[in-house]
Amino acid sequence: MSTIKEYYSMFDEWGRLDREPLEFQVNWHYIQKYLPIAGKVLDNGAGPGKYAMKLAQQGYDVTLTDLVPRLVEMAQDKANELGVSKQFEGFHVADARDLSVFHDEQFDASLVLGPMYHLQEEQDRNKAMQELYRVTKNDGTVFVAFMPRIKHVLSSLLSPGNWRPNDNMESIQQFLHTGKFNHSDEGRFTGAYYFNVEDIKPFMESHGFKTMDLIGSSNIGSLLSKEQWAYWQNRGDDEFNQLLNLLLETATDPTVLGISSHLLYIGKKNPLSI
Repeated sequence: MSTIKEYYSMFDEWGRLDREPLEFQVNWHYIQKYLPIAGKVLDNGAGPGKYAMKLAQQGYDVTLTDLVPRLVEMAQDKANELGVSKQFEGFHVADARDLSVFHDEQFDASLVLGPMYHLQEEQDRNKAMQELYRVTKNDGTVFVAFMPRIKHVLSSLLSPGNWRPNDNMESIQQFLHTGKFNHSDEGRFTGAYYFNVEDIKPFMESHGFKTMDLIGSSNIGSLLSKEQWAYWQNRGDDEFNQLLNLLLETATDPTVLGISSHLLYIGKKNPLSI
């Protein structure tokens, strides 16, 4: 956890979602689709609060947590800057595996859009989902982000120098079996865990959630180069908006989940399953 805190204390997560807007746009589209009309929402592992601010602007009562104190402070500053601080019920430094600061069944909806990337051990992933289940109301909606394993294999094959130690086939084969990745270059992405796409729904359902949807947050858009994006932007707003609509429509296509850099699981707490 200390490595994660150090990395995100220096990394511009708010800016990443600006630089890579497709992930945010697709996620937000489906979050709005499945959110309750009103209520209390937990943004757990929120970073600087990009999604939390949108939720607050939509009138939800938002509670924000993150493991990194600097990011929680940034979120508080951003809420003040955007004039939505009154919509926040609290800003907490907390670990997704231990949400003891909250009561059982406190939230109508819960977002977990970062922690599952970094929990490399099965017992830690289980703890995080047990806590998510506990603090979410019965029939409450959850949104949980994952990174697919096969996409990282593809990234390693395409750009081996960027993903050391996955710059040789032995390491890539080992990663394919374990899902664990630890960057060998100092200062790069922290230790991470990548799920097999086919394991996500069973994993969540085993923790008491009923699956509503699984989407590719960047889906086929993740395969477009900067030059290819520029081509469609240069064709005018109407054509570019049609492209974005196409990516929203294809986000639920199961055949593209494996090539998306991020996935979003959407489910409901099912008290009858535990």
